[in-house]
Amino acid sequence: MARVFLATGAVLAGLAVAAGAFGAHGLEDSVSPDRLQTFRTAVSYQMYHALGLLVVGWAAMQGWGGAVHGAGYCFVGGILIFSGSLYLLVLTDTAWLGAITPLGGVAFIAGWLLLAWGVLRGAG
Repeated sequence: MARVFLATGAVLAGLAVAAGAFGAHGLEDSVSPDRLQTFRTAVSYQMYHALGLLVVGWAAMQGWGGAVHGAGYCFVGGILIFSGSLYLLVLTDTAWLGAITPLGGVAFIAGWLLLAWGVLRGAG
């Protein structure tokens, strides 16, 4: 599973760079400044948590399974729900999608807590 988290983190980081470029060059003239900022927030959180997945992959390679794996699943789910809902909100102008965004934020928080727990337990 460690390699899957590493590869997923790398792909999602690359996609965050691509999304950021699209937002900067493709959306600037077609959405409001508020929506553009929302898109940038999605890109930022995707990148942070893609990098978090690289840490998860490394920790999983140390054999610190369990909670560390849970953190990886939370990060992937959080990216899909948090960043994904914001991307769709901006691209489709569907405001109700903002209502599910906090669920992704909860997944991010759970992921960081699980990663901390897994590293502390695994490092001993």
